[in-house]
Amino acid sequence: MKIFSGSASQKLGIKIANDLNLSLEKIYLGRFSNDESQVWLKAEDFNTTAVLIQSLSRPVDEHLVQFCLMADALKRGGVKKIVAVIPYLAYSKQDKIFRTGEPLSVKVIAKIIQTAKINKFITLDLHNKAIVGFFESPVIELSAIPLFLEYFRKSNLKNTLVVAPDAGSIKASTSFAQSLGLEVAYIDKKRDLSNGKVSILGINRQVKGNNIVMVDDMISTGSTLIETAKFLKKQRVGKITVAVSHHLFVPGVQEKIEQSLIDKLIITDTIERSNKKQYKKLKVLSVAPIIVKELRKI
Repeated sequence: MKIFSGSASQKLGIKIANDLNLSLEKIYLGRFSNDESQVWLKAEDFNTTAVLIQSLSRPVDEHLVQFCLMADALKRGGVKKIVAVIPYLAYSKQDKIFRTGEPLSVKVIAKIIQTAKINKFITLDLHNKAIVGFFESPVIELSAIPLFLEYFRKSNLKNTLVVAPDAGSIKASTSFAQSLGLEVAYIDKKRDLSNGKVSILGINRQVKGNNIVMVDDMISTGSTLIETAKFLKKQRVGKITVAVSHHLFVPGVQEKIEQSLIDKLIITDTIERSNKKQYKKLKVLSVAPIIVKELRKI
């Protein structure tokens, strides 16, 4: 087995390789003078299974093209099979057609990726589990939930409630709460499809005096979680902790979180930060052990 990583997942690639007692293979990733992606794999022996790690994070389209070029280079080099580790799958929120004239974006992305003839995909916490059906090759969807459960089990959970921030997260939030022996509350909200603005209508139970835990698959603009935190603080709750699998690191969002009423944001390293700034409210857990456990089965 050889481990290759694109420019989007270098740090995670090193962690995974180290945990497998391997070295990250050398690969040149650059750009030609006309700004096209340039890929050159420097491995000498390709007669093995190649693990290709690349999150489709910002800049999304650039990382997608780079991924496909790396996969093609591996195939042409003669690898036996390619296992693609895509910790974060871009376009996953575009999993349905919201308005006439829109593409089914995530299905298009799945088709593009499959042109690289990947034998197996490993990803984490898809926005919609139905996305797996858009791929022809086997897809293993892992989850960061065990990491979050381990974190919270080490915390003081007295007077703590799990809150589902929207209808789409009720099932996952309920399961998470049950795993921790906690009760769950549900927030009722509606979204204006013309501008994306969310209005909170209410909550189904008394939350005053309780610490709050919210779990979601990703944070993009952060607006919904920030507004939810404002609403909950008005209900006189205690500490608010949010755990999300994928922090997209949209410019300025973490700064908004730091100024918000959210007390702590727990994320994973499926997406690497472009800056080294230290954030007081941010806690990062690594998904490397979860991915390594799956890779050991190959």
